Parts: sequence; C-alpha cells; structure tokens
Amino acid sequence: SVLSRYENQITILSDYLEEFPETDEPVWILGRQHHLNTDKSKLLLDISARLWFTYRRKFSPIGGTGPSSDAGWGCMLRCGQMMLAQALICRHLGRDWQWEKHKKQPEEYHRILRCFLDRKDCCYSIHQMAQMGVGEGKSIGEWFGPNTVAQVLKKLALFDEWNSLAVYVSMDNTVVIEDIKKMCWSPPQGSSTAHSTAYLHRGALGRNKNTAGFCTGWKPLLLIIPLRLGINHINPVYIDAFKECFKMPQSLGALGGKPNNAYYFIGFLGNELIYLDPHTTQSFVDSEENGTVDDESFHCQQAPHRMKIMNLDPSVALGFFCKEECDFDNWCSLVQKEILKQQSLRMFELVQKHPPHWPPFVPPSKPEVTTTGAELIESTDKLFELEEEFEILSV
Repeated sequence: SVLSRYENQITILSDYLEEFPETDEPVWILGRQHHLNTDKSKLLLDISARLWFTYRRKFSPIGGTGPSSDAGWGCMLRCGQMMLAQALICRHLGRDWQWEKHKKQPEEYHRILRCFLDRKDCCYSIHQMAQMGVGEGKSIGEWFGPNTVAQVLKKLALFDEWNSLAVYVSMDNTVVIEDIKKMCWSPPQGSSTAHSTAYLHRGALGRNKNTAGFCTGWKPLLLIIPLRLGINHINPVYIDAFKECFKMPQSLGALGGKPNNAYYFIGFLGNELIYLDPHTTQSFVDSEENGTVDDESFHCQQAPHRMKIMNLDPSVALGFFCKEECDFDNWCSLVQKEILKQQSLRMFELVQKHPPHWPPFVPPSKPEVTTTGAELIESTDKLFELEEEFEILSV
C-alpha cells in the first residue's frame, strides 16, 4: 500500500543528482544560483522543497458526476497549481524556506497545501480550476493551455482573501506598469459593511481569519506573461532572454512543455531546462483532523527532469512574484537591463502607460455574493452563475 500511495517515487534523494553532468556551469533554480561542484546538497534541497502537484485518482467526482481522476488531461492545471503554490510559499514562508521529510512545518505551510487539495471546497483545487475553465471555453476533462490556466487562476484568486493576491495576466505580450500599480494599490473591494459581515462569517467557520484582504497597501503581485516564442518551434533568438527570467529573484518559473504534455519549468543548466513533471498518478490525500496534511507525496523525490530548450513548445507562460512594490520596481529594472535593451526581437514589452487604443483598465473585483472564498461556494451552479460577471470585470 505504501508503494501504491507513492507511485513511481522510487529514486532516493541521494541518487537525485547523479544524472547531472560534470560541469562548472551554474544551475539556476527560481532566482537562486547553485554550483554542482560545491553545493549539490543545497540544490537538492531547493528542488525538493517545491510543492509538486501531480495527477490524482479517487477524489470526489468533479461537479458531482464528472471525473474522479485528472490523469491524461489535468497536467497543465497541475503546473498552474505548482506556480501559484510557489508564489504562496514566497508570500508566507519566503523564497529560502526549505522542506525536509518528517520535519514539523509551520501552520502557514499546511494552510497553503490545503488550498490545493482535490476537494470542491478548496480554493485552488482541480475541481475549482476545471469548473472555472468552462468560462474559458474548456469542457471539464479537456486539456488547458498556459494562457487558459493563467485566466482561471486570476478568477479564482478573487475569492481568496487569506492570500490576497493581485493576479495580472498580460495581454498582447505587453506588461503595463501603470495598470499593475493601479491594481496592487486598489482599496479593499466592496463596502465596509459587506466586509464586516463576510469577516464574521469566516470567523464563525474558523477559516480565513487573516484580515490581509481588508488592509490597504500593496497587494502581493502574481504576474503571469503568456507568450508565443515562435510559430511551430521556439525561435532561438528568444533563448537567452528566456533563460534570464529564471535568474530573476522574482522568478516563479514557466508553464509550458510539448503539445498536450505540460511541465513546470523551474530552472536551467546550460541549454537544458529543469522541470517538475506532473505525469505521475497518485491517490487522493486529504487533510488530517488537526488540519495538517501528509505531505510526502507533494514533494518530488525523483531525479529532476531536463529537456533541451529547443524542444520546448513555443507557447509558454512566465511567472513572477512581487511581494512588495520595491520587488516589482526591481523586476522592471531587470527587464529593461537584461531583456529589452539587449534584444532585437523582444520576448515581451514593458510599457509605463496604458495603451490608448486598449479598453480602459479596470482592476478585477469579486462579484457581490453573500459568501466569500472558494471554499464557501458550495455548488457548480454558483460558479457558473458568476461567469458572465467575471467576464465583464476581467477585461
């Protein structure tokens, strides 16, 4: 039963790095540099600390009558979960937090994990993502692309007041500084009365007691940039800029892979990308009565996978996390210095002002409902009822 529970996890940690070549080149993992010759153990810990979401089986049917496993279709959703989970780790625990098997972890860690469990009442579960994808034209059980996952995460984040993220998904390969600052500095949503009622309701349930969603100030930013880096194959002119993104301290990696085969890319060595692979089917894991989660199956303890950058499908989505405004300002400076000024063919544009020919930017806001948080949306019908209003608010 133990082997079944941790299916395919048969490579012990000490064997983890043997497949890496002997090289003096640095390894970059989500903004951190490692050297194989001197700190293999630190590299190992850094990779295994990332939350690893894979196919699962035997969870409650999606929508009540839908699939009870996402094997074969949910890989991009799982990759989106991994990118978002890395943002939440950075938000609550910091980029340098490390995971060790059987070591007691802070409550925030288990609370983050509970956001992604395969239950309809968890705000970023496979259930919520698949159902919200219907509004993006994707049937439950249909494969998602990087942009679709980004749009779904943007919508679901509106219901997540504990993490209180501002999710910005760029349009037309363009990141608009003015719009991001407007969104991240926007005041709390709705009236003070509505907020007070919602807060009391959550308190009665013993959940989401953090008042971050009601505070003024910079909302932590999850920035996702969907890109097309070529027509049928990645254009070599983009490779250096693409690799540069993994060096930035704000990096959350990239979503991508091959057609109908998604991976979560977390770094690179030379011209090879390092990624976490969701294509392992494990059994559903629920939280314990005390709220902790048996987390061993949520950390990859296999040898890390690598693929040549030129084998990457050109459709990708870059992710970045900026906890404070100064982090975003620093990211803008790095983009100008490392990506835009040195590129004849730019991977994406960074502009100060909202383009005048675009529709006015309106920061997305949560629809007025009597409950808050995805865990309080009890039915698929409620999600579908909100879709039309979401589409208007997220233009």
